Amino acid sequence: MSDVHHGAFAAVAAPGLVPVEPGLVDTLRNGPDWLPRLSLVCEHVTNGIVGHVCVTRGDLGGYPALALGPIGVLPDMARSGIGSALMHAVLGAADALDESIVVLLGHLDYYPRFGFVPAADLGITPDVPEWASHLQARPLTGYRPEMTGEFRYPSAFYELDEAGS
Repeated sequence: MSDVHHGAFAAVAAPGLVPVEPGLVDTLRNGPDWLPRLSLVCEHVTNGIVGHVCVTRGDLGGYPALALGPIGVLPDMARSGIGSALMHAVLGAADALDESIVVLLGHLDYYPRFGFVPAADLGITPDVPEWASHLQARPLTGYRPEMTGEFRYPSAFYELDEAGS
């Protein structure tokens, strides 16, 4: 999975720098918030693993919530529907497991097609104010309107920020 995230995020990393996402996924996988049933891969018959979506346990005002990200697809397989398939699969699996809500930081033009809305519309705020403009949430069947408040990612997300990433 490291190769997937390295390839997917290398183009957006500063020239000469390694993207932080592969290390983040490795740290999350070894931490207590990792949810293996909701961290899915797409495997190509000849190319091996070509896509991955990472899901961990976050906290929403004392309620359990899902933190989605990173999601990556190898560059030569991008725009082939793999990312969309991973999103639909993970949202369906989360709903089937009676999860309540999925929260992510992401592109405002991409994620609404999967039912994501600005988190603020649901009374959800990030614990890092700079994230407010791109924090999005997708309620699932187990969602209740009283699930509002501050959203917190697993600690690995903040350790990256402290490292200057």
